[in-house]
Amino acid sequence: MGELPLQVSAIVFDCDGLLLDTETCWSRAEASLFADYGYGFGPAEKDLLIGRTLEVACANMADYIGRPGSGPELQAALLPRVEQELAAGVEPMPGAVELLKLLAGRVPLGVATNSQRGMLDAALAAASIANFFAVSVAADEVAHPKPNPELYLRAFEQLSASPRTGVALEDSSTGVAAARNAGAYLITVPSQQGKNLDGDLVASTLDDPRIVEWALTVHVI
Repeated sequence: MGELPLQVSAIVFDCDGLLLDTETCWSRAEASLFADYGYGFGPAEKDLLIGRTLEVACANMADYIGRPGSGPELQAALLPRVEQELAAGVEPMPGAVELLKLLAGRVPLGVATNSQRGMLDAALAAASIANFFAVSVAADEVAHPKPNPELYLRAFEQLSASPRTGVALEDSSTGVAAARNAGAYLITVPSQQGKNLDGDLVASTLDDPRIVEWALTVHVI
């Protein structure tokens, strides 16, 4: 495990489950949809969905419930439920807002997410954190979302930064793969309890003292 870099070109965050507790909103919506088909919803089911694009998640769900090919139908049923949950309010993850305040104005910040643009904008606005980010890139704006590195490569490019001297923050195995493939230094904060994920620094929350101390001293190259 390397030391956290104190000189960086930019920092790019995942959103769902890392900055914002949108996963709780998604999980409630997903659980209700699984229940419609007579299935429970636990860690095994969440593993099929977390960190994936809506299309892949719904295709996985369709296979799991024995209705292969019905992904678009499931997506049409899931989206309104998620939107309803998001509209009820989205809470930041512990330490997220404080970390963004420490970094703001000192290092260029971006978001790279497997959520669609509409969902991302709604979540960032609901949590009042959109203004922290110079750029954001959503899954429906690239040809190949996570685990492909394209989202991260695009975000760093829009920040006029190199991922090789940048930092990515992630919470899921899909996102970890994308950040690794982009070549960025990786801080991992798993959103699923007990989940073992790769990272140059792995922490249980964003307010981990190592991350906070780094945020107080890091500066742009």
